Amino acid sequence: MSEKAVLVTGACGEIGQALIQNLSAQGGFRIVSADLAPLPDAIMSLVAEHLQGDLVNRVKQFYDYDFDVIYHLAASLSSKAEIATEEAHRINVEGTMQLLMMAAYRSEKYQKEIKFLFPSSIAAYGFPNIEAKKAAGGVKEDEYNTPHTMYGCNKLYCEKLGLYYSRYFGQRHLDEKPPTMLDFRAIRFPGLISAYTLPSGGTSDYGPEMLHAAAQGKPYSCFVREDTKISFMAMPDAIKSLIALTEAPREKLSHVVYNIAAFSLTAGEFRKRALHAFPGQKITFDPVQRRQGIVDSWPEDVDDTLARNEWGWVPDFNADRFFNDYFIPVIKKRYANKPSLRTKE
Repeated sequence: MSEKAVLVTGACGEIGQALIQNLSAQGGFRIVSADLAPLPDAIMSLVAEHLQGDLVNRVKQFYDYDFDVIYHLAASLSSKAEIATEEAHRINVEGTMQLLMMAAYRSEKYQKEIKFLFPSSIAAYGFPNIEAKKAAGGVKEDEYNTPHTMYGCNKLYCEKLGLYYSRYFGQRHLDEKPPTMLDFRAIRFPGLISAYTLPSGGTSDYGPEMLHAAAQGKPYSCFVREDTKISFMAMPDAIKSLIALTEAPREKLSHVVYNIAAFSLTAGEFRKRALHAFPGQKITFDPVQRRQGIVDSWPEDVDDTLARNEWGWVPDFNADRFFNDYFIPVIKKRYANKPSLRTKE
């Protein structure tokens, strides 16, 4: 059986590294990676070829590759995107559109199915005020699609682009089959937390930042209010969901965009967990208006019924398993032999 050719953009990010490790462990894949940065040592040997540089300028190269699956993870994230909005649009929208055009062209020309997996975000949602957010409960995919950030606008628009290129590009009669065999599938991820890579300054990173600081005995000032609540997920579950959606039979999927959920916590609950694992640490709350406003616009929880019904989504990690079996043991080991600033009893 021949290997499947897989492209992973944004390969050096948290999701990219974890995904490449998973695909390599499964076997049967020839992985091509792309990123602005060189590959970390941890995944260098797992990749057949790495293309380093600006993705938007490199997409033309991919027309010569025969990809079976594309995981398009490269993006300018929420906090950075608010500072450099034009550059975020170029990376997030133009980069995605160029890849979609390439995949649609190749799938139509060679009549070959190409799966295109896209990590969207809860940033695609937007609430008018806190009262509406608290009253909403678990939000469905087609509710509150009014993002407050450039990143959220980019993600929502790219979902629509994926729908267009996979179903309507090269318009035909609605009763006819789509002109391409491009199979676009998107997941709206909550805040993702990896125990093995450091937080990168994302808007939902206050939870892991707090825990990493506590593990090192460093004080931490949280940039959101104590009562701030959004949905989170362990990185292994994020990778599990990408693989599960990739493998789901196309005929079972009635949608292209799916919510997934695991657990929701307040920033205060993160602090409580951090202090339980690392007693005596200094964790305070000093909200930053710009970042607080972004998190306030995101739902406290999402309804993932579609994913559960159509492709069998079930997370492995609830809040207790996340902290007790995954995150806390790993970061305790990580910092065990390093100089600590932890308060002495």
